[in-house]
Amino acid sequence: MTTKGAVFFFLLEPLIRKDIIRCVRACFMKGIVFREFIDMVEASFGDEMVDTIISSCDLESGGAYSAVGTYDHTELVQMVVALSGQTGVEVPTLVEAFGTYLFGRFLDLFPVFFNHSTSFEFLNSIHDVVHVEVLKLYPDAGLPSFNSSISDDKKTLHFEYHSSRHFADLAVGLMKGAFAHWNEEVDIAIEDRTSGDEQVVMFTCTLNE
Repeated sequence: MTTKGAVFFFLLEPLIRKDIIRCVRACFMKGIVFREFIDMVEASFGDEMVDTIISSCDLESGGAYSAVGTYDHTELVQMVVALSGQTGVEVPTLVEAFGTYLFGRFLDLFPVFFNHSTSFEFLNSIHDVVHVEVLKLYPDAGLPSFNSSISDDKKTLHFEYHSSRHFADLAVGLMKGAFAHWNEEVDIAIEDRTSGDEQVVMFTCTLNE
């Protein structure tokens, strides 16, 4: 490598390292999510179903997850697809149901995040408040990002989801869990804005009074 090339690489290396870290984070999820999925399957379908789907998947982890560990998100995808094959329930429906279940579990585990007056206030706080605190607990968590805003009359929430893991159905489930928690009736309009590898979905949520 020439001197100029070495200097150029030296200047770019921190940026390259950041990109690599960002890509790795995007591909991995915290073990708590996997464990909650297995708990949901056990509660809904029984222990045998858990054993069946784990044994039918090629999981590097072997299906054993530590809450604070990090694992490839494709393992969760494999288990959802296997569960769909065993139950006949479509994958998007299962992922959405898991999102609703996960909201209830997060409410139990992290109640400090849910001290809002409305679901829209909570959802609008996820990116700038909730995820900041989550990263303090789990620094290597690969989280989706959200752009959100609430209309002046407080009746409409624009909630844009960005993630390379393509779990927008999980976000729908989480939102529905929030609406149920705050006893609100909300219509969700979904616009898929994906144009590349990252999934981008705009949710327009309208409060029914």
